[in-house]
Amino acid sequence: MRILFIGDVFGKPGRKAVKLLLPRLRQEHRPDIVIANGENLAGGAGITRETAREMFGMGIQALTTGNHVWDQREAVEYLNEGPPIVRPLNYPPGTPGNGCLEVQVGQERLVIINVQGRVFMRDLDDPFRALDAALAGLPDARFSLVDVHAEATGEKEALAHYLDGRVSAVVGTHTHVPTADARILPKGTAYITDVGMVGPRNSVIGMDPDAVIRRYVTQMYHRFEVGRGPVDFNAVLIDLDGETRRAVSIALLQDVVSA
Repeated sequence: MRILFIGDVFGKPGRKAVKLLLPRLRQEHRPDIVIANGENLAGGAGITRETAREMFGMGIQALTTGNHVWDQREAVEYLNEGPPIVRPLNYPPGTPGNGCLEVQVGQERLVIINVQGRVFMRDLDDPFRALDAALAGLPDARFSLVDVHAEATGEKEALAHYLDGRVSAVVGTHTHVPTADARILPKGTAYITDVGMVGPRNSVIGMDPDAVIRRYVTQMYHRFEVGRGPVDFNAVLIDLDGETRRAVSIALLQDVVSA
């Protein structure tokens, strides 16, 4: 199975870049499934029906999210309608939506799990125990991918090694800055600390730098706006062995789209 996982898609510039590049990437790499992190689809903060459906219309089969999943009020109702979107698994019981999704990929099934870190982030339920509980109910034969949406590199790496050999791939999201450590862990799980984003290159993790700088300098509120100009495109291509369900390769794909 070949998975194309696209990093955090940031606002309208990110959506436009995906629309432009995805047809070529499909032709060049022939992925069996395309997944994207969509927690910043709507103006760089949250997800809406319209923005999610736009991505599905491009042929993206599933979306993962993260700590901004509830930034748009309509997401609460929308995720309960059952779209192929996963929110962090370790939210408390009763939270709308699902943290685990199983999708059909040709003759195979892929389990997609989203989990949120706790270091420097909202203190949700323990992601390690939440993952244990989710994986306990899954057959070992299933392909599986976990999006670890977290701030701290150490926490992401700890979760990856905890899952090594138990899932097919662990991809980090949230920081919007791609890391140079794509590799196969000792027991066969593909891993990267952060895939990066699809968003404005000349920005502060997607936002216009001026407002961000003013907030740091003045320590007062200044409204953030989505950045402009060229757009960075970051994704990973993961190949999984059909018999072992373990990873064969993982590679970072990068491009820049002109404004």
